[in-house]
This record gives sequence, structure tokens and C-alpha cells, in this order.
Amino acid sequence: MATNVHLTPELERFARECVEQGRYNNVSEVVRSALRLLQDTEERRREFNAMLRAAEAEADRDGAFGVDAVLKEADRIIKSGGR
Repeated sequence: MATNVHLTPELERFARECVEQGRYNNVSEVVRSALRLLQDTEERRREFNAMLRAAEAEADRDGAFGVDAVLKEADRIIKSGGR
């Protein structure tokens, strides 16, 4: 599949530098590598959002502690020497 990609002059320069430095054989490899990184980032974002939704559902179902309550309990534990 042939796809034309128009890069800004700065990105074009960067891609060509990557090739000149021997890190990639051509600009197409640079673009493919960048797309793989983007794909990985997007997958991590989806997983993180799913984890947040699960945590929200758990908090709705089981209840949650507010920051003030957690800090108060932490202070109590510290003052009691961990007991």
C-alpha cells in the first residue's frame, strides 16, 4: 500500500537526520517506527482509561475514602508509631 505523507520541514529534517545517523535505512522506516510508538501509546491510554473506569465502578460499588480521611489516618498511624 502506497501512502504519501507530508511532513513539516522540521519533521522532514529530523527523519532525514535519523537516516543519516544510520539508525534507519530510509524515511519510511522512521515513519513506521513513529507510528508503532503512537500505536503503543494509544493502547496504553486505552488500558489506563479502562483501569480508571474499573476503579470508579469499584468506588461506586464499595465506597471510597477521601484524601482528608486518608491523610488523617496516616497521621494517626505515624503518631502511634505504626501501631
